[in-house]
Amino acid sequence: MPSPPPAYKIAVVCLAADAQALPALARLLDGIPALHWHCAAASDAPAVAHDAVLLLVDAAATASACAQLQALRSSRPALPALVVAAGPAVCAFERLLASGATDFVCLPAGAAELLPRLRRLLGMADAVPLAAAAAGALPAASGPALIGHSAAFLRATARIPRLAACDAGVLILGETGTGKEVCAQAIHYRSARAAGPWVAINCGAIPQELVEDELFGHVRGAYTHAHSARNGLVAEAEHGTLLLDEVDALPPAAQAKLLRFLQDKQYRQVGSSTLRQADVRVIAASNQALDRLVQRGEFRQDLYFRLNVLTLTLPPLRERRDDIAELAGHFLAGALREAGRHGGGLTPGALRRLVEHAWPGNVRELQHTVERAVLLGSGTLLQACDIELDGVPASAPDDGRAGADDECFRSAKARVVQLFERDYIERALQASAGNIANAARMAQKNRRAFFELLRKHAIDAERFRH
Repeated sequence: MPSPPPAYKIAVVCLAADAQALPALARLLDGIPALHWHCAAASDAPAVAHDAVLLLVDAAATASACAQLQALRSSRPALPALVVAAGPAVCAFERLLASGATDFVCLPAGAAELLPRLRRLLGMADAVPLAAAAAGALPAASGPALIGHSAAFLRATARIPRLAACDAGVLILGETGTGKEVCAQAIHYRSARAAGPWVAINCGAIPQELVEDELFGHVRGAYTHAHSARNGLVAEAEHGTLLLDEVDALPPAAQAKLLRFLQDKQYRQVGSSTLRQADVRVIAASNQALDRLVQRGEFRQDLYFRLNVLTLTLPPLRERRDDIAELAGHFLAGALREAGRHGGGLTPGALRRLVEHAWPGNVRELQHTVERAVLLGSGTLLQACDIELDGVPASAPDDGRAGADDECFRSAKARVVQLFERDYIERALQASAGNIANAARMAQKNRRAFFELLRKHAIDAERFRH
């Protein structure tokens, strides 16, 4: 006869004041086989022999939960700790993770959401347990490299190991071209799901009528020309990570479907009446301020709250100019390798031209600029005249002779004009407290032309509002 499955003991520490929270959690735990759980007092939990601790918290219990986690880490550093949040305690997850929480889940939650987390915590799944991930025993990262050493970039990327160590969704915000997908891959490949699939989709590139089909798939005969069944992206990402880029582009009906899926990780394929369960981590990304879209009624508030639990905000390239030389060197090496050339570098004039640019397209624009310079040039040493910015090339080569590194008159004039425009616009916005109409009047320019200057220099007027 096969041996009985192992029994796991879990201590549940209830710190929530909500009287309904504990019964709801108890019903979920009672339905999990091979699991024994009991309520433990906060003072006794670290000393009880068990395999994991569940902390049931709400907003009022955040401070005591952090203290409990810190005490737990002092006495049993490797013990998995799952935070179950009732009500608005979701806003305190950053503090709880910093205090030693291994993972978390929000109530109301279903078994489909709670069970995979418990399986990982207890080592019942084949994946690396999240407790080991929190202790640093993560799979070796095989995703794209994170390049940069500026303070702004390091502040953002320092959060990635902590985000990777838990299994909750992440919302990544940043302007177009700042590297949101690269950071999402870094989270995936440093997580317990690294051995699972990585699936990314640009929501803005899907026709509105096909969003549900792309995400969840369809059964045979679901509609005309559906001659065979097709799995969606959720099924393709099973046991892995699904990135929803430009999530703000989803139409209202698709937003409702996504919200429902995120709540219980269950979905129906188009044309099917059968519920399917998914074990997938969802990372969303957007280059828009979702809170402003919510205020304008263009994005569901409940979906925003569901996504906005763990966030990662990436700085634009103009705020991390110290990284431009390193990034440009990386892209240059790759472009030269693709072109079959070796060696290479940047002259001081070329580097100065790159550093002084506003980069409204951020890292992606820098990459394309360097690649274009390599494709249109013939050498391996990029000079200022090889770099075309805003459609304005510099025509004088900087070949290393005395004075030859100086720019030609046209490119020098374009650079000075660009710096003057940006400085003048920012001073006008500062004087008008970010009011665009008043700043345009001060500059004696019409509002539309002033908006074009803001777009050209990637200036956000919100930064200047009191």
